[in-house]
Amino acid sequence: MIVNQETIKTLAGQGKRLDGRGLRDYRQPLQIETGISWTAEGSSRVQIGETVVLAGVKLAIEKPYPDTADEGGIMINAELTPLSSSEYEPGPPGIKAIELARVTDRGIRESKAIDLKKLCITPGEKAWFVTIDIVTLNDAGNLFDAASLAALAALKSAKFPTVDAKTGGIDYKKKTDVSLPLAKEPIAITVYKVNGKLLVDPTSEEEKVAEARLTIASDAKNILSALQKGGEGPLTTEDIAAMIDLAFEKAKMLREVLRKHVQ
Repeated sequence: MIVNQETIKTLAGQGKRLDGRGLRDYRQPLQIETGISWTAEGSSRVQIGETVVLAGVKLAIEKPYPDTADEGGIMINAELTPLSSSEYEPGPPGIKAIELARVTDRGIRESKAIDLKKLCITPGEKAWFVTIDIVTLNDAGNLFDAASLAALAALKSAKFPTVDAKTGGIDYKKKTDVSLPLAKEPIAITVYKVNGKLLVDPTSEEEKVAEARLTIASDAKNILSALQKGGEGPLTTEDIAAMIDLAFEKAKMLREVLRKHVQ
């Protein structure tokens, strides 16, 4: 369906949206599933409206970095599949995929969500490294929030694989009951500015007409861990303050959904 961008802007200015939602409402269904992949140490599927994102956690034992010899590590990758949108093509990650991975990474890394010191096995020699792979199944808007939620759900569901005490080899077919050392649970909320109004959970069409956006990652205590601005339009101090307040409100809502689906 071809949507007139001016119509979206006009409606937003009136506090309305094409799909009938309020500016602060998330699409339904809002669902989180975990344990969707046996080959991953942790996995999740998040659906927000028609947007669907998968996340998988893999654990490996590697040599720590020289400047953090007593810590493990974390890496996040994102793949925007052609299946999820006609705008994506096969091949190396594009700018949007790289940004999605970096924004998700910053929220987790800067909040110190994972106690990396507890991932260390032998300082300077061995440590667990966590890799999170994010894959889009359908991009109908708001990938930032969906990816953040999927990554956190996958981390919460992850279990360490069995390690042979003699050889040090990893048996990925056998999982222990030991979870990752999560110290915090950051959730990212992206607030968009359209025609001077602030809204959350945009559709793809709404994203295209937004003047600016701000992704705000925070933990359960409303402590900010990362801010990432996007879009060419400016944001005033008042805009940013209002966006952060709205993000705190919506993060609380998503956190309740997460608790309901992921123990």
